[in-house]
Amino acid sequence: MQIYLFWGEDDFAIAQAVTSLRQTVLDPNWASFNYDKIIADRADAVVEGLDRALTPPFGTGSRFVWLANTTVTQQCSAELLAQFERTLPVIPSTTVLLLTSVKKPDSRLKSTKLLAKSAEFREFSPIPPWNDKELAQRVRQVAAEMNVKLTATAIELLATSIGSDTRQLYSELEKLLLFAGNRSQPLNPEEVAALVHCHAQNTFQLADAIREGNTSSALELLAGLTARSEPGLRIVAGLTGKFRIWLWVKAMIQAGDRDDKIAQALDLGNPKRVYYFRQEVKNASLEKLQKSLPLLLELEASLKRGREEISTLQAKVIELSSLFR
Repeated sequence: MQIYLFWGEDDFAIAQAVTSLRQTVLDPNWASFNYDKIIADRADAVVEGLDRALTPPFGTGSRFVWLANTTVTQQCSAELLAQFERTLPVIPSTTVLLLTSVKKPDSRLKSTKLLAKSAEFREFSPIPPWNDKELAQRVRQVAAEMNVKLTATAIELLATSIGSDTRQLYSELEKLLLFAGNRSQPLNPEEVAALVHCHAQNTFQLADAIREGNTSSALELLAGLTARSEPGLRIVAGLTGKFRIWLWVKAMIQAGDRDDKIAQALDLGNPKRVYYFRQEVKNASLEKLQKSLPLLLELEASLKRGREEISTLQAKVIELSSLFR
């Protein structure tokens, strides 16, 4: 019996993991007979999936049953819980059962506790844009999977340029793989910079312009991002991550904390970056940085409620940059 629960908001990373798991499980000659994907947002769909998980595979290989978009780890009726309790122990070893969900499992629920005893849980949440260490590790991992050789500084540049966008990371690495061809030498930062679209870096430039109170520059950078169809919520995520770092650094500076303690608090892969953060917040007051995060939260909420994207972004960028004048 092999049971997995993949959860998180990084839908592309989940899709990649599902594809990889499916390919290791199924015999390609029998895949059409032994692969079931069921949108399991209803109790009857979940029951159908559990029934199929009990069915032996045809031919060779295993059976792969995917219960997509399930909510059983957020809410689960007593009847459905009983169905899980009956089914999970008797699922044959020739079946792989996968459940996927956007939301984090509620550890208080009996269904979550039951799955935790027999399933492997994997989280696929986007890496925070301020977590340089994990972003670089993600680039290093995917580059190794795709056999793209990069220098250490090229990895850092790619992590900074792309941020937490897993879909674009794969896309840019495919481009770099084609560019590298059969060469054995790793690609350097100059080669990467010439080929990679740096949306995250442009968002950070927008954050800098806002922090400097430069409204015209901020609006120009915002126009460039929206012209390239950069999603508004992704822009907000990048800005929020940057302003959260600045607030944290400024608060710790005023508390008299040393650079090594600040680097540890931010989980920075390179502690020397604290120096640059210090320079960035030198002229920004703690009070203004504190006020910026509620404004960014308002912006995120407005976009999620369906407000017109470009005008909403423009209005809030003007308000934010005016705050720092």
